[in-house]
Amino acid sequence: MKIISVNIGKRKTISYKGKKVETGIFKYPTDKIELGEEHVVNDAIVDRKHHGGITRAVYAYAESHYNYWKKLYPEAPWRYGIFGENLTIDFFDETKINVGNQYKIGDAVVEVTEPRLPCSKLGLVFDDQKILKQFWNSTKSGVYFRVIKKGTIKTGDEVVLIREKKENYTIAEVYITTRIKKEL
Repeated sequence: MKIISVNIGKRKTISYKGKKVETGIFKYPTDKIELGEEHVVNDAIVDRKHHGGITRAVYAYAESHYNYWKKLYPEAPWRYGIFGENLTIDFFDETKINVGNQYKIGDAVVEVTEPRLPCSKLGLVFDDQKILKQFWNSTKSGVYFRVIKKGTIKTGDEVVLIREKKENYTIAEVYITTRIKKEL
């Protein structure tokens, strides 16, 4: 696996349904990122309840998922980081990634913690709130990481599995279970 893009965003205020909404979801590619203990340095985190912190310090999304969404949203403003991800990774399959897996990327080490649960901010990016249900009904959630070792990650870095936790649930299994609980 390889890093296709590293992305950060700035705090942005937009108008949505007559209200001002602040968000950091509008990410854009950059040369490199620095991982802090609880966040990506210089990346805006507006909603600290759902983003950032020990278990959600870095968000990764698979480039291989982009074509699926491009067919559904051909008019979207396509660029790496569109899903709010800090790391765009070439082939990253949530059905094969276990909670607790550890990866070395650049000189950082990260550990898989949980899937990303979609929120209305994703609908703002795509200018269509229908994407939330579509996102929920897929296993293309992306992955949150905790930072084990702070460091720098740049485009082109290899994503090297250094510890696999096959005995743990996959991100897709956790995501599906979470979705079912929310439906009940």
